[in-house]
Amino acid sequence: MDVPLVLDRSAAEPLGVQLVAQLRAALTGGRLRAGERLPSTRALAATLGVGRAVVTQAYEQLYAEGWLEGRHGSGTYVSGLLTADPVPPPPPHEPFRTNEAPAGTIDLRAGIAWTGALDTPAWRRAWRAAAVARHPERADVRGLPALRELIAGHVRRGRGVPCDASRVLVTRGATHGLDLLAGAVLRPGDRAGVEEPGYRRAKSALRARGIEVVPCPVDEHGLIVDALPDGLRLVYTTPSHQFPLGGVLPVPRRQALLAYARRNGALVAEDDYDGEFRYDVAPLPALYGLDPDVVVYLGTTGKTLTSALGVGWLIAEPSLVADLARHRTAVGDRTPALPQEALRTLLDGGDVDRHVRRMRAEYARRRAVVAGALHGLRLRGDTAGLHLVVELGAAAAVRVTAEAGRRGVLTETVASHGASRYSGLVVGYGGAATHADLRAACAVLRELAVGRGL
Repeated sequence: MDVPLVLDRSAAEPLGVQLVAQLRAALTGGRLRAGERLPSTRALAATLGVGRAVVTQAYEQLYAEGWLEGRHGSGTYVSGLLTADPVPPPPPHEPFRTNEAPAGTIDLRAGIAWTGALDTPAWRRAWRAAAVARHPERADVRGLPALRELIAGHVRRGRGVPCDASRVLVTRGATHGLDLLAGAVLRPGDRAGVEEPGYRRAKSALRARGIEVVPCPVDEHGLIVDALPDGLRLVYTTPSHQFPLGGVLPVPRRQALLAYARRNGALVAEDDYDGEFRYDVAPLPALYGLDPDVVVYLGTTGKTLTSALGVGWLIAEPSLVADLARHRTAVGDRTPALPQEALRTLLDGGDVDRHVRRMRAEYARRRAVVAGALHGLRLRGDTAGLHLVVELGAAAAVRVTAEAGRRGVLTETVASHGASRYSGLVVGYGGAATHADLRAACAVLRELAVGRGL
């Protein structure tokens, strides 16, 4: 194996979590390929200068996820079933499209959580507990029972989602939940409405299942329900903070959307990707609470904790959860027990609730830093979530994004998320390491946007 691995002992994330993330990135990016042999746990531990247990736990996690396989008497290898392709080349003018930002850059892309405030002792306790927990070989594909109970309580308290464990399916994230829903409920050729502009991964997940993705326009308030065509089997929406424009779907439109779903026999997939974070008023209750029979609620720890955990949830009426469980069993899909157990420990100890409260205050401070550094520019969608939009002409947005990238500041255009009558920059404030970095990066964007730096 010839893959550079660097562990940061000063980081909030445990060394084992860092190692899993870096190995997983090498696997998904094509740097490690099917059949290649990995070093022994002892050899890699010596190379990295860490205890053997760190490497052992990392390998066990990747075994559980299906990335690695053991060969008796021979060692550890990348799974022969691995078919993940390398990350595709980036589109023009947006040079950085991998999950990890190149060294020396400041990442202002949307959808990245700040992990600097993770409670390191609690995080370590959770993973130690996960490492020693024992679960049945054929564990419930719906997820660990105790975790499902805790998730139900978590979303009831924080998002006004009325549910119990019978409505909870543990996933590997919101997009994974959408993929399961498409695989179990939809058929190739079915039509699904997705906000335009909207979340690229949602569109990709549906298209991969042979679903016809129907672009549905949005405005400053979110999805334009009156513009939905008849005959959709599914409508995917981000009502608490529309991605990427940032609108919050008003109650009359929510009611109209539910009426549309009942009239057309459709499901509404509600992606509540950063609904916990709102800065002008208390977070709005989730759409799910208005009609639990037609809404499927998708949640994730990727924005509240870290995407490295790889756990999310899908909440739906019990018979649909049962259908999804049968689908998972049929295709051999499950969420690994180790991260489930770690999340169970964090929820049970109240650590997740405390972290969300801390992060709500931290993101409010970061939002204020961004708004201050971008003074004089027109901002949109800055009352909630982890990003905002800077309104610019389409051509100017492309030029600013490209030049900012050359100066070490990563951002995206609205157009990169789909066609729209709106244009500008999508600026995330979770990826920068410090407020100073955030302020400096936004100063570069402002200089370029007003024309002095081009």
